[in-house]
Amino acid sequence: MQTIDEIIADFELLDDWEDRYRYLIELGRALPGLSPDEMTEATKVRGCASQVWLISESDGETPPHLSFRGDSDAHIVKGLVAIALALFSGRSAEDITALDAEALFSRLGLQEHLTPQRSNGLKSMVARIKNDAREAAAAA
Repeated sequence: MQTIDEIIADFELLDDWEDRYRYLIELGRALPGLSPDEMTEATKVRGCASQVWLISESDGETPPHLSFRGDSDAHIVKGLVAIALALFSGRSAEDITALDAEALFSRLGLQEHLTPQRSNGLKSMVARIKNDAREAAAAA
């Protein structure tokens, strides 16, 4: 999986939004999927037009660091999942809750080039990740 810095650099090289959409689809294809057993109501992200599943795992340390796995039934959305996972995975719960994901998504041009439904889904995914981080921090 690519790092968030690699994804940002690749986005900056692509001028055309058709190329960026193709790149999003490539990111999604490269993302390891979840097993059917992991795609449950408990792992489903609410507020997404497409189906999105997200699993968060804490390392149990203090402070906890989280890693995330996810999947979607839509190609472009799965690419958005890949960006979110690259952005948040491996960080401490405190860093995750403080991170300004909207600023990064704006920098990539996602806000103005995604449909309102996809933008809302991305916000729902970020909200779920931050909530999972808060819960992991509270449990530590």
